[in-house]
Order: sequence, then structure tokens, then C-alpha cells
Amino acid sequence: MAETIADLVAEHRAGTTTPAETVARSYARIRERNDPSIFISLRDEAEAIAEAQALSGKDAAALPLYGIPVAIKDNIDVAGLPTTAACPAFAFQPARDATVVAKLRAAGAIVIGKTNLDQFATGLVGVRSPYGVPKNAMRDDLVPGGSSSGSAVAVSAGLVPLSLGTDTAGSGRVPAMLNNIVGLKPSLGLISTAGVLPACRTLDCVSIFALTVDDAAIALQALAGYDEADAYSRKLPLSAPGPLAAPLRLGVPRADQLQFFGDAQSERDYQAALQRFVALGCTPVEFDLAPFDETAKLLYDGPWVAERYLVIRELLKSNPDAVHPVTRGIIEAGAHVTGADTFAALYRLQALRQRSARVFESIDAMLLPTAPTAYTVAELAADPVTLNSRLGVYTNFVNLLDLCGLAVPSTIRDDGIPFGVTLLAPAGHDARLASLGRLFHADTQLTMGASGLPQPPLAAIEPQLGADEIALVVVGAHLSGMALNGELQALNARLLRVTETAPDYQLYALPGSVPPKPGMLRVEAGSGAAIKVEVWALSQAAFGRFVAAIPRPLSIGSVRLADGSLAKGFLVEPIAVTGALDISHYGGWRAFIAATV
Repeated sequence: MAETIADLVAEHRAGTTTPAETVARSYARIRERNDPSIFISLRDEAEAIAEAQALSGKDAAALPLYGIPVAIKDNIDVAGLPTTAACPAFAFQPARDATVVAKLRAAGAIVIGKTNLDQFATGLVGVRSPYGVPKNAMRDDLVPGGSSSGSAVAVSAGLVPLSLGTDTAGSGRVPAMLNNIVGLKPSLGLISTAGVLPACRTLDCVSIFALTVDDAAIALQALAGYDEADAYSRKLPLSAPGPLAAPLRLGVPRADQLQFFGDAQSERDYQAALQRFVALGCTPVEFDLAPFDETAKLLYDGPWVAERYLVIRELLKSNPDAVHPVTRGIIEAGAHVTGADTFAALYRLQALRQRSARVFESIDAMLLPTAPTAYTVAELAADPVTLNSRLGVYTNFVNLLDLCGLAVPSTIRDDGIPFGVTLLAPAGHDARLASLGRLFHADTQLTMGASGLPQPPLAAIEPQLGADEIALVVVGAHLSGMALNGELQALNARLLRVTETAPDYQLYALPGSVPPKPGMLRVEAGSGAAIKVEVWALSQAAFGRFVAAIPRPLSIGSVRLADGSLAKGFLVEPIAVTGALDISHYGGWRAFIAATV
């Protein structure tokens, strides 16, 4: 039987395995694992199997998660199961599913149960729970990572192929690294948080754990979408992973700014990961990590801890001993935050956002260790606050700066400790990170989670236009890596494919254009040259803004591609090529530039 979402859905649709059999397998594996600290509550097995059997009456092709068992972090509401946030005294019975759970069911997924977490989603270690400590799937003595500990372990151990966590300070990324799985932290507002118990409501997001990047991307497509029930929901672009514009600029901190807290092996592993990205075609670009470090310190040293206090202040007043002592010590500090403190921090954050935004003008994505090192449960017990803080040095700033992230396994050390890296980009670039992360993860040839099973062959991507997108044929300075490509990147455009036109065009170097640009002129069919081009996808709104800014003598018309299809693309007015150099024999602008440098 298959292990990944993609393969399981294919088997379910083909009828070689049924959703009911897959659900039953999950329950059997939970019993075999025999770790009562992974799940806080489980659905009745017969009820879950009956729900899986009922899928047979639905259109399987329309259900992207057809028959997939899913585990849900226990700060996300599931009708019929209590929401505890790992605090029995706080537990309540939700009246309905959280929006994200309703979307899971609508996509054909079957909820298995609610998973353990650092109490009130406060922590990156996974040990602050009265329900016990889930055993790390890779090495029993390691912390499982938090706060989404149970969700990460459930996927790594093969109990379910998909689980949901939340991520405010790194809770969807740190446990992914420590359990050798993929952790997708989407752009804020991309997945609804209606029905999710807040940690910091202004910063929270639902995260996704899966065995492969492609599986995480499948889930994201099913779960994303604007939700009026969530005041922080946003209408953000989202596309499936696709080809990458090359060369992709990968931001890397200065060597003296990286912290590994004495773990020389993690430092070597990070450098090895960077070299793997270089071999995949990325260009390293050094940047200043200082504003990101300063932002990270704001999360717990600043007023945002008051948001955590707001959620449980009544419990702290009435029954403080019900809260884990470490968690209580962190959250009680929020009671003393003043309005002046809050505004001072907001002003500082805005300045740091401006500085960090400038960094992303020169890079396409940022590469960081997911965590600087790993700790055992025993080590953490000796110094719970300091070691927890160390695990968040590369994660705490992400939501404050409105970034999306993808944590990907990188290597497994000889001592069995996993190491991983995280790709970061501004909100709305989730597909770009998935496109790069899937190539990297496949290239590592790591086994999936703790299963010891190889990754499936990387599926070929057939890029498709989204319902709100328009294809644009680019021929010159807007090609990937060329002078004006940043204009497309700024509009969240994505590369669909590299191809060439039908032999119906001539290409000219336009005199006096700054930066240098070509003009492509349509001639009689078959009497010209085939010109190498790129096809990009833009939202309709972005396409309109882009076209409005195009200067004469260039214009947008219909361009015939080699496969006979038509797409909107750059053309030039015939009068503009009078006296211009005909460069058609080069076959494209990139070849001409290379030959003239």
C-alpha cells in the first residue's frame, strides 16, 4: 500500500485500495505504535471507517484528498471531539468544525483524531503537556519539537500521511525538522483560522505536515481560500508548484551571523545544503540577518505575549495551577504590557519590516537552518527556557515580517539526528518555495519520515493557468534573470514554461533602449524564425497593471507558439525596427546578449 497522499489518492481512485482500508490501517498503526502521548483524543474507529465508506458515492476525481486519514492539532476545532489545547481544565466541546477541518472533509479527508501539543501552543519543544511527551519518531530521546509535536510525530511514524499544526513562532517548522518531514507554513491569512484557538491571533496560521513537498502542496491547494468568518483572512495568490525562473537568487546570512550553539555538525550540514542548492542552479546572495534577529526578539520580549495572555487570562485567575509552570511563566508576563509598550514595539516592527523588505529586493528566497541544533528531553529538562529559545532563532521573526516558509529535510546524521533547512519568501510566494523545495528534497534522496522508505519519483509538473490568470509571452528584458524580470516577480508572476515561437517572427535589437530591449515583429507565417521565449502567468489584476506600464514602441498582442497555441505577448510596432539590427539568427534575446558581452 502507498504512503504518500498522491499515491494513496491514485490507489483509491483506481480501486486497488479503498479509503476504508487506508483508514483501518491508520488505526492499526496507532495501536502498534502504542504511544498514548501522540493523540489526546481519537475518533471511534467504526465511525471513521463508515465515513470513509460513504465516500464511494462521491466523485473521486473531484476530491483531492480522497480517503486520506488526517490528524488535527488539538487547538483546532473538530466537531464531536473536545478542544483541549493540552489543558484539561480549559477543554470545551466545539459546536462545529473549524473552517480548515470543514475544507478537509469537503476534499475527501477523514479525521482520525486530535494530537498533543505544547500547552496553548506555547513552546518549540513538545514536552509541555499534561498528556505526556510524544516520542520523537526518529530517536526516542530527542524532543519531538513543538508546539505541534503530536501532529509531526504522527506523520513521521506513518500513522497518517497528513496532519495539521499551527505556526506562530515556528511550531510548523521545528517539529518537521526534528522528525524528518516537510513542514509548510503558509502566508498569513491564506488558510482560515476560524475555529482555531488563538496563540497570537494577529500572527497565527494553520500549518501542514506531510512526507513530501508535493503532498503538502496538494493539501494547501485544498485548504486555502478567503473566509469571511476569519477577520485576518486575505485574498492571496496561490498556484501549484511549477518550473523555476533561473538563476534563482538564494539569500544566505553572513557567516558571522549564523548560530549553531556549538553544534559543528549542524553548521557543516547547513553548508552542505547550500551547496546542494547551488548545484540545482541557485546563486547565493549574502544578506544582513541583523534586522531579522532583532525582529525575532520582539515576539516574546515584546507585547505580543499579551495576546497569549488574553486567551487564558480567566483561567490564570481562577485556576493558575492548571497551566504548565513554564507556560504560565511565559504567558503571565503579558498581563503587564502597557499600551505604550505596544505602540513602541509596533513602531520598531514597522521599521524592521522596511529593512527586511529591502533584503528581498535582491533575493528570490532565503535559506536558513530550520533550527540550529537538536536537544534531548533530558537536556531540555535541565534548562527548559534557554534551549527552547535557541530552537526559535531562525523561526520567531517569520510571521512578524509576514513571510511564508517551507521546512524541508536536508540530511540525517550518523547519530540519527535529522537536520533540515527552511526556505522563506514574502507572503504570496508559497508556490515558489514549493517549486524549489520539492527539487531539493528529491535531490537529497532521503527516506520519508521514520519509515525508511524511499521518496517516490519526483512527478513531472504540467503547469496550468489558474482560473484568475493570464499567460504572458516574454521575449527580452523580462526573461528570468534579465534586467526587468523583477517587474514580473513584484507582481507575483510565475514561470509556466520555456519554449519558442512558431517560425513567424523576426527579432530586432531596439536602438537606444534602456535597459537594452529587443522588439519581436510578426511576419508572414513560416517566413521568419522561431524565437526562444518564456511564458509567465499573472493574475488578471496584475496583468492589467503590467500592460498599462509598457512603453512604446512595444505592445501586447497575440503570439503564436511552437505548439500552435496563442498567448498574449510582447510585439513591436513595425515602424520601430527601421534601421534596427536584425538578430533573428541568434534565436533569442538571451543568446544575443551572451554573444555580445
